[in-house]
Amino acid sequence: MLPQIPFLTPLDLELMARVLLSFGLGGVLGLERERTGRPAGLRTHMLVCAGSVCFTIAGIYGFAGPPTGNRDPARVAAQIVSGVGFLGAGTIFRDQSTIRGLTTAASIWLVAAIGMLIGTGMYALAIFATILGYVTLEWLKMPAQQRRRRVGEPSITDDDSNEPE
Repeated sequence: MLPQIPFLTPLDLELMARVLLSFGLGGVLGLERERTGRPAGLRTHMLVCAGSVCFTIAGIYGFAGPPTGNRDPARVAAQIVSGVGFLGAGTIFRDQSTIRGLTTAASIWLVAAIGMLIGTGMYALAIFATILGYVTLEWLKMPAQQRRRRVGEPSITDDDSNEPE
C-alpha cells in the first residue's frame, strides 16, 4: 500500500511512476549508444523517452473536457513522431562516401515509441520493445560490421570511379 500524500492522487503517483520507468528504459538503449560513442547517448535517450511519456500523458489526461468535446490524443502522438524525426535527423552525418548515425536516429525513434507505450500504460510491450532494441543494438552489430568489411562502405556520391570498368 502506498503512503498517503495529501496533494497527490493515486493517478498522480501512477503517472509519476510511468515517467520514472521511461527514464530507466530510455537509459537502457541510451547506455549502449553512449558506450559506442554515438552522437546521441544516455541522457538524450532518457530525455526523449521521458518527453514522449509526458506528451502522451498530457494528450490523454491533460485536455480532458466534456465527453462530447473535440478530444483526440492521437494528435499529440502524431506530433511526437514528427518532432522526434527532426531530432533523429540531427544525429545523421554525411561525408564524401558514407552516411553515419542512422542507427542512432532509429534508436531515438524507438525510445520515443517506448515512451508512448509507457504513457498509455502498455508497460509489458514497452519492456519487450526495449529488450529487442537492446539486442538489436548490442548483439547484431557484429554481423553488420563483418558485412561492411566484406563489401565496403556504400558510396553515396555520383562519382562513377568506384565502379569497375
